Amino acid sequence: MEAVAGYASYALPIATALVGVWLLWTVVRYVRADRGTRVSMRQAVRVRWGWVRLARMAGLTVTDKTPGLLAQITASKDGPAPAPRVLTPRIKVKPDRFGVVVRAKTLPQVGLEEYQKSARFLADAWRCTRVSVLPDGPGRVVIRGVRSDPLTTRTGHRPTGLPPTDLTRWELGVDEYAAKVCVSLANVPGVTVAGTPGSGKTSTVNKFVCDFAPSPAVQIATADGKVSRASEGDYADLVKRMFAFCGDDLDEANALFKRLVELRRRRSSTIRDVLGVKNMWHVGPSPQWPLTVLIIDEAHTFFREYKGSDAETKRLGALTAENARLVEDLVKKGRSVGILVILISQKTTGDAIPTFIRDVCPIGLSFAQKTVEAAVAALGDDIRNWPDASPVTLQDPAYVGVAVMAMQGRPGYTRIRTPYVSDADAARVAEATSDLTADPALCLDALLDSTGRTFPDDEGPAGAPVPLAK
Repeated sequence: MEAVAGYASYALPIATALVGVWLLWTVVRYVRADRGTRVSMRQAVRVRWGWVRLARMAGLTVTDKTPGLLAQITASKDGPAPAPRVLTPRIKVKPDRFGVVVRAKTLPQVGLEEYQKSARFLADAWRCTRVSVLPDGPGRVVIRGVRSDPLTTRTGHRPTGLPPTDLTRWELGVDEYAAKVCVSLANVPGVTVAGTPGSGKTSTVNKFVCDFAPSPAVQIATADGKVSRASEGDYADLVKRMFAFCGDDLDEANALFKRLVELRRRRSSTIRDVLGVKNMWHVGPSPQWPLTVLIIDEAHTFFREYKGSDAETKRLGALTAENARLVEDLVKKGRSVGILVILISQKTTGDAIPTFIRDVCPIGLSFAQKTVEAAVAALGDDIRNWPDASPVTLQDPAYVGVAVMAMQGRPGYTRIRTPYVSDADAARVAEATSDLTADPALCLDALLDSTGRTFPDDEGPAGAPVPLAK
């Protein structure tokens, strides 16, 4: 007993010191946080303190008539029965810039459905603009409450300049609950991006280039239908990191597409011998076999139909028809050999991007649109059943940079706030990674030479190289 009393004399100072350290750490976090996070930290305190009472009023508790172990031990045989216990789910609250993330446990008769039914009551009590409830594993749910709307809060992205740890992961931005939205690029042959001018299409692709540029296992080519030279357009700061670039010249674009189709044919013929697999994604991209990305901006420039009887119009019409056939080859046959096509257009209707190309692309994003027909062309006919998520509702200037897409595993459509990358950051990344630029065809030649294999050139000569437009 004396030893216990001796240890007890140290308990109060130790407890006091631990509480002091915790308070100091909390104050430091509060001072260093931005304004929005500070408000959320105060909100998190109110959520914790008011949870027991709120849960009872919202019907998120359950009455347990079976006495606990201690009540059974202490209860007397002739005494009254122990009172029923009211069980309240335990929660953990984490604040961030936009609101709070509450992780809660479920109880018998208080599961995911009950939490979802109470979402609007929780939003009012926590002073949030919206609350979502999603499963968080067996017996758990995650409740996301946002105080400010992430879709109208413009965000920036500063590229780190470091190679991505996962080349199959494309981080698009955050959804309406400020949760990160990522899509997998593995086994994806094509992506379509639609939206009115200035709605955020090119900025999203710029972020893609900046994030993947530090990896030598990714090589990028671009055909920009808005300009004649790279220096005139949105990719002027990024062209140093592209192994090929052409403007709106149909002959140059045709040569680039032929060049990539020839690469696709060579890869298809050698992939088993060189990589030992039928699908490049089974082993992943590498500097010797890089993921080859073709960006076609203002895609309608290269696919439009020319009508006329004069010789020049017929020649241009034949070129655009061949362009469509070549890009169709890349989209339909390039997936397994590591070729990805990103098509950008204001409207992805059939006259802008042929349906035999558009409908093969599994990922479709749409920024603001003026008509429902344009939204349907970009996202599919099901968008008519989700009017609140339609890109037609994004025409307000506050929604510049907000896109809509169908996410796998989620019902309906997801609205995404994409971050802005400044021209200075884009130029910095392109300059720092320019030495990583390489022609995938030359990489394949070097790989074949190192393995002692040759390519049986029975498909005809490769397309002529397309120089970078200055």
